[in-house]
Amino acid sequence: MTQSRSRWSVIAAFSLVGASTQMVWLTFAPVTSVAAERYGVSVSAIGWLANVFVLAFVLLAIPAGLLLDRWLRPALALGGVLTAVGAALRLVGDDYTWLLIGGLVAALGQPIMLTGIAGLTRGYLAPADRAKGIALATASTWAGFIAAFALGTVFSTTSQMPALLVAQAGYAVLAAVVLLVALRAPAPFAGGQPVGDVASSLRDVRQAWGDPLVRVLCCVAFIPFGTFIALTTWTEALLKPAGVGVDQVGIILIVNIVAGVVGTATLPVWAAKHRMEAQIGLVGVAVTAAGCVAMAIAPGFVVALVALALAGFLLLPMLAVVLELIESHAGDLEGVASGLVWAIGNLGGLIVAGVVSFTVDESTLSFLLLAVVTLLAVPFLTRLGKRLASHPGRESLTH
Repeated sequence: MTQSRSRWSVIAAFSLVGASTQMVWLTFAPVTSVAAERYGVSVSAIGWLANVFVLAFVLLAIPAGLLLDRWLRPALALGGVLTAVGAALRLVGDDYTWLLIGGLVAALGQPIMLTGIAGLTRGYLAPADRAKGIALATASTWAGFIAAFALGTVFSTTSQMPALLVAQAGYAVLAAVVLLVALRAPAPFAGGQPVGDVASSLRDVRQAWGDPLVRVLCCVAFIPFGTFIALTTWTEALLKPAGVGVDQVGIILIVNIVAGVVGTATLPVWAAKHRMEAQIGLVGVAVTAAGCVAMAIAPGFVVALVALALAGFLLLPMLAVVLELIESHAGDLEGVASGLVWAIGNLGGLIVAGVVSFTVDESTLSFLLLAVVTLLAVPFLTRLGKRLASHPGRESLTH
């Protein structure tokens, strides 16, 4: 029998849409104040254009995981189409209402696409390639961040907001078309799990949550996700009092995500090889907390550039680390297990970003609050490290 080969072309097509989901989510992150002026709303209202994505993720990540476990290819196609349609709907009217409507539609696609990373690699890549595939697919989401921040730097005035939306919609539609074509190829490594009813779906959720490793990974995800989402949502507003302009914020965020892409493409594979997942997380949490303290004490362009670059390189790869552990140990339930991790991680983002929205006018307090919140991940990472160290074989971690 001829051994199936990995379908990297499908991973590449998925990565294009993965990038668009993040780009549409963070459209106004680098130009929050500018967008508020353009559309005649508050800075907090613009922030909620991003927060609706986080809220949708909290509500839909688990259903998306169940959908992906049963209908991988149709679900991924649906996610790409919803992202493209949502981006296009924002062009219907030049007002906040259409921004919100389009955002809500695109927000329905994001949980499907990102929760699908583990199932995608499991279905289209040979086992030896899956850690690399997860790193690549995850890095593509950070590339979407870069695109959002770069476009926000190019289209940074009130009159340029419509052009910003056109550019993003054009890319999202093109990426969705490429993915639909790529998904015509069947998944050679798909497990063929039968379609179940609602009761079996609920059993899948209970079974995944009953796994001690999944619970620990959910706790690990909650806090770093929360810090990262809060920082990317409010960076421009928090640094504005220190005289950091929109263009400078764009540069800071781009460097942050470029560092994250580099870290994601390298650190998770190394961590999986040497069983250093928890140690990388602890270093990332410590560096991020220290960076938040530095920005509280001496806010400015250079300090923020260095602090967020280091945080990006060390903290962002934890997403790929978590997903690799899920893929390795959840078996046929990797979709619902990924959904649990994504849902709880984004719940952390919704809560932390929401809390910071009440302190956004006091940047020092906000940065110190983020430092404290980030350090709350230490006990969970310590527990993860002990669990990994006590099991000589990775395949036995969930037993």
